[in-house]
Amino acid sequence: MNPNISKIASLISDPTRSSILLSLMDGRIHPASELAYTAKVKPQTASFHLQKMLEANLVSVERHGRHRYYKLTSSDAAKVIEQMLIISPNSPVTSLRDSREKSAIHFARTCYDHLAGYIGVQITNSLIEQGFIKKVDMNYEVTSEGFQFFQEFGIDLEEQKKKRRAYARCCLDWSEREHHIAGALGNALLLKMLELKWITRMPKIRAIKVTPSGKVELQKHFKMQL
Repeated sequence: MNPNISKIASLISDPTRSSILLSLMDGRIHPASELAYTAKVKPQTASFHLQKMLEANLVSVERHGRHRYYKLTSSDAAKVIEQMLIISPNSPVTSLRDSREKSAIHFARTCYDHLAGYIGVQITNSLIEQGFIKKVDMNYEVTSEGFQFFQEFGIDLEEQKKKRRAYARCCLDWSEREHHIAGALGNALLLKMLELKWITRMPKIRAIKVTPSGKVELQKHFKMQL
């Protein structure tokens, strides 16, 4: 029997559920109340939609006392949502808040567990231009120069290769229409930059903010002018 594609399609097509799924694209867990605020619906309405997605295995839930926290079930679900964004029309900007959030998300955001947006693409392009990685089909390969770079940067490539997931794949960025680096290596880059406080997560949305020290270091290591 073929998988029921229409069931998943109908779930994602609902505006409230799609808004909730986009909020969960940062790879973190979120309380239902926060997801309701982001989707601009009442908590009871958000809970109804979350239950639907829970039944379809699009999201999972953790219970802590009386509170429930939700996250995407897997990177596969995130990959499908990201690909749909590429062919989706832009939503109309109806407020100053919408305009600011849109600008922030286009500049830098998390694509589930790796860096995306303008910053993600520019970092990837810089790694290619400096000869640290090269594109092979729909993946990236680390060169000998790149191995030394990542080692000095504090990323253990051998450890990343052992993880049961794609190592360094090309992910098409829906806002930049170029590829950025995903997979275990993309995740390691995001975590390292968060650890170094070059970037910080913005509250309630999946946008990423570059810190003042991050601007200096990104220029130094990735030749980026911000």
